[in-house]
Amino acid sequence: MNITCMIVDDEPLAREGLQLLIQDAGILRLAAVCSNVMEASQVLGQQKIDLMFLDIEMPKIRGIDFLRGLTIKPLVVITTAYPNFALEGFELNVLDYLVKPITPERFLRAVNRAREWLQSKEETQPAATEFFFIKCSHGYEKITYQDILFIEGSQNYVTIYTRHQKFLTLTTMKSIEEQLPAGKFLRIQKSFIVAVDKIQSFSGNEITIDTHKIPVSRNYKDELMLLIDKHLIKR
Repeated sequence: MNITCMIVDDEPLAREGLQLLIQDAGILRLAAVCSNVMEASQVLGQQKIDLMFLDIEMPKIRGIDFLRGLTIKPLVVITTAYPNFALEGFELNVLDYLVKPITPERFLRAVNRAREWLQSKEETQPAATEFFFIKCSHGYEKITYQDILFIEGSQNYVTIYTRHQKFLTLTTMKSIEEQLPAGKFLRIQKSFIVAVDKIQSFSGNEITIDTHKIPVSRNYKDELMLLIDKHLIKR
């Protein structure tokens, strides 16, 4: 499985070190690197994050205070130079507490703990329904997952494209993404989520679905290539 993660740390060297550890882990996809909690709050409002590496001591708002104020939060691994905050962190149900400098072995232990927790959550979730409803200008519309080609977000609106028509609704990409069944849809850009089985081709930096050409962001290209390689007929 791929775990979507983000870094929140005000120290440039600490951010660079975490980025290298994330690259080496193999199962992590880095979605965002933030230098303060204001940036982190924006990211959490825009996309689904599975795992957040969060520093404690930062200017203006401490990481621990930011965490305390979140109503819906991803898994959190505290990264800090101060071991004396461990109890406070675990009282907020953080997954792990890493003291800097972080060794690769200790980092991988935290990542494996996150993977096991997320896999356990997937196994215990009830089977997803095959549809959902959205509110449109003319009322409520039933959308079947199988009918979706791709989804495009623009500010507080989302457009859902099917083979025969498209539907505009007032919601966020994050809200839509949380409704989609795991493994059947893939985010290829901040503003686009595509149905995996509807992808017809991929060339350069865009994919083709039906008559649509959709750009692929560099941040999401690796995950798309993993999907293609998994289904590629090799020599």
